[in-house]
Amino acid sequence: MARGLKEVRERIKSIISTQQITKAMKMVSAAKLRKAQSAIVQMRPYANRLNRMLSNILSNLDGDATTAFGTQRDVKNVLVVVVTSNRGLCGAFNSNINKEAAAHIQAKYAEQRQAGRLTMLFVGKKGYDFFRRRYRDINFNTDHIDLFNHLTYENTSALARTLMDAFLAGQYDAIDIVYGHFKNAATQYPMVEQWLPVPKMTPAEGTKKRADYIFEPDKQQLLETLVPSILQLQFHKTMLDTHASEHGARMTAMDKATDNAEELLKELRISYNKARQEAITTELTEIVGGAAALEGT
Repeated sequence: MARGLKEVRERIKSIISTQQITKAMKMVSAAKLRKAQSAIVQMRPYANRLNRMLSNILSNLDGDATTAFGTQRDVKNVLVVVVTSNRGLCGAFNSNINKEAAAHIQAKYAEQRQAGRLTMLFVGKKGYDFFRRRYRDINFNTDHIDLFNHLTYENTSALARTLMDAFLAGQYDAIDIVYGHFKNAATQYPMVEQWLPVPKMTPAEGTKKRADYIFEPDKQQLLETLVPSILQLQFHKTMLDTHASEHGARMTAMDKATDNAEELLKELRISYNKARQEAITTELTEIVGGAAALEGT
């Protein structure tokens, strides 16, 4: 019985230590989340509006004005960018993104995968670890790229420009991004976006309205400057989205882990007190029995 009580005491100490860690991680994630959430909330309306404007402009181009970033080609070579976190302990956040990427590849690019023309690029270690173990027939651009330790527009735009250059050079005919979309601290979900070529806006059924833009300077010069800037900004938005989603998911996971530890501690303390009471009762019974035996001799 004493050995059992010692094991329960050791387990209680272990859970208390773990609970202190989960509480600390929750507080750290909450502090980081406030900054990350502020960044994506301020960026998203601006980026979404620019993206809609870009799709609308490309949908209504005529004459000699063109941009290579909107050119639809036969999709032979594909790049799928998977954006996950570098660390775990954030619930199902990373696994949901990885599963969404795997389902997207199976549904849209199964032919390119069989032909060996599918390449994957990973921003964050967890995506690379997942696909490296399960998908050995896919080409990996590199092991993984770490942007989240220094998540600045300069760093993300540099990677975006590299991918844009690869698209222009014909290395890839399509580039899709799979990332975590941040809704609020408790809700994040995976999302897939076609980044290149820029998808054209489809008019609503029954409407034939055409956007009428006045370009200054000329249309071609504006496209050459505007389109790359919007694409880089859109790429940066996906990084901010995933960054905020990671901290929201980790804060929620650590909060639940802390609550679960508290519940487990209550159960263990009740069990410990019961076992201790039984041990005391047994000892008292033995003492009383021994005293009675002595009196009878």
